[in-house]
Amino acid sequence: MVKLEVEVTPRSSRPGVAGRRGQALWVRVAAPPERGRANKEVQEVVASFLGLARGAVSIARGASARRKILEIEGLDASGLEEALRRAADEGV
Repeated sequence: MVKLEVEVTPRSSRPGVAGRRGQALWVRVAAPPERGRANKEVQEVVASFLGLARGAVSIARGASARRKILEIEGLDASGLEEALRRAADEGV
């Protein structure tokens, strides 16, 4: 299991991974931050970006904050670094 810091922008017209903000992965979601809808979409977007099932991504800290710590199952540190490098290089 690895941990990943994300910064979330809710109510975005262009959901998906938008690149990096400092050390965090920048994730835009269409859902509003109400009743956990944005959190659920964050999990889906990050899991899809990493090529994992949504159940492999859980929120460890920051459920009600824009900055969150996610726990990722089924991915090692080198796989995560490669994905983050790809996000930065491509400006996803």
